[in-house]
Amino acid sequence: MSSNAGDRADKSAAPPLPAPLGVPVADSHTHLDMQSGTVEEALAKAASVGVTTVVQVGCDVRGSRWAAETAAAHDSVHAAVALHPNEAPRIVHGDPGGGRSRQGARTPGGTGALDEALAEIDRLAALPHVKGVGETGLDFFRTGPEGKEAQESSFRAHIEMAKRHGKALVIHDRDAHADVLRVLKEEGAPERTVFHCYSGDAEMAEICARAGYFMSFAGNVTFKNAQNLRDAVAVAPAELLLVETDAPFLTPAPYRGRPNAPYLIPVTVRAMAAVRGVDEDVLAAALAANTARAFGY
Repeated sequence: MSSNAGDRADKSAAPPLPAPLGVPVADSHTHLDMQSGTVEEALAKAASVGVTTVVQVGCDVRGSRWAAETAAAHDSVHAAVALHPNEAPRIVHGDPGGGRSRQGARTPGGTGALDEALAEIDRLAALPHVKGVGETGLDFFRTGPEGKEAQESSFRAHIEMAKRHGKALVIHDRDAHADVLRVLKEEGAPERTVFHCYSGDAEMAEICARAGYFMSFAGNVTFKNAQNLRDAVAVAPAELLLVETDAPFLTPAPYRGRPNAPYLIPVTVRAMAAVRGVDEDVLAAALAANTARAFGY
């Protein structure tokens, strides 16, 4: 095998198991449906290193149905259901590009199609094993000005849904900090609001802390160019911190670029503990309690 082929093989190989955590934690945001292997295999591998609970997050109608079904079948899985911010303009305009949906291209549906999709998310959000409404929010990285109206309309509908059902709101915020905070203020945030894959800086972390928003950190907190995230980890109140994989995305260093999965949570927990200068068991205990409180399980 050539060295180039070996490099490619390494990049596609699953990272090794980290040392188990002494105190079990939850992966507050994962996409098991986008990962290789079975749900049972993923859960067993995660549990072997102290990751005993996962929140499975839907990004479209089909993925949200799958999340709800999977949570109903596994005690260690809780579901969150929503239309991803990039899904809303795709439904309205029929644009197959961007986002994480596996649905592929569709014909333009207009606002009626968006209302229909939101109605199905609303139905799923009422289920007892669905603990969150998300991931919803705003994403200006992939969506241009023509999609912003659909995104914001969908975001507002999800906020109302979360409040009405008494579920956590799980926010996807990419290149849209000010607008996300504005919409939350205008609509009135649910009692439990989670910034998934927190992407702001220390100053925004202080704004979120004053509002009582949970901040969930993913593997990118370990990236060399992510000092803003480490600064936020350092100042965020311990009672508002969560940890997640967002797997199969955002695999922590030194495995960046390889497939992510819930069993890699200990790598990120240890990085967060180092930034805060606390014992990893102390942080893990706080993360576990915070996730249970955020999602009401």
